[in-house]
Amino acid sequence: LDTSRSMLAEDIKPNRLERSKIAIRDLLEVLKGDRSAIITFAGNATVKCPLTQDYAFVRMALADISTESSSRGGTMIGDAIRKAAEEVFDKQSREYKDLILITDGEDHDSFPVQAAEKAAKEGVRIIAIGLGDDATGSRIPITGPSGEATFLKYQGQEVWSKLDSDTLREVAYVTEGGKYLSVAPGTTMDLGRIYDDLIASARSRELESMTMMKYDEKFQIFIALAIGLLIGEVLTGERRKAV
Repeated sequence: LDTSRSMLAEDIKPNRLERSKIAIRDLLEVLKGDRSAIITFAGNATVKCPLTQDYAFVRMALADISTESSSRGGTMIGDAIRKAAEEVFDKQSREYKDLILITDGEDHDSFPVQAAEKAAKEGVRIIAIGLGDDATGSRIPITGPSGEATFLKYQGQEVWSKLDSDTLREVAYVTEGGKYLSVAPGTTMDLGRIYDDLIASARSRELESMTMMKYDEKFQIFIALAIGLLIGEVLTGERRKAV
């Protein structure tokens, strides 16, 4: 989950970060026993919650997340991917490793595509969720030094944050089965449906395929036994005739 200040942009209501947290809470309601972890990232990446089936603990960790969660400014998507691949997924033995990357895609030279390529070799699939307007973008509201409401500025100019969908597409599609989805202003963000459509259903189909494969293997054994018995019967009959 991206916690950089650009996630305070309000083109996604109430803002990009809060909408993401709502969507993650909704996702936790539909998980089917999968272990979940939370990594936040801005200028660095931090594991806020390790892999666990304790969804109450995940919710507590989620509630504490804000743009103050990172000690450094910036957006280091590559660091988040590396953190997931090397520290969250590395020692766990389960076959499925899905990383839902929630961000506006504005990366600051953290080499996210290279990180995704390396993660793909470890069996990680990335589902990238891009938030925001990729045309005009949105200003970033902040509280000024005197407590007044204002907007973030850089070198005297207001900063407009745009969704960088190109980077996120590339990050997702270098992983096997990866997917990029955008959440534009005025659209919904339903992680529960994404989980059902892209994660749970894929696992269900694979389990069905494995079951059918095992059934076919057993069926082949029965055929071989039947043919063996038939040949044995024929040979026995021929011996009787010869006698």
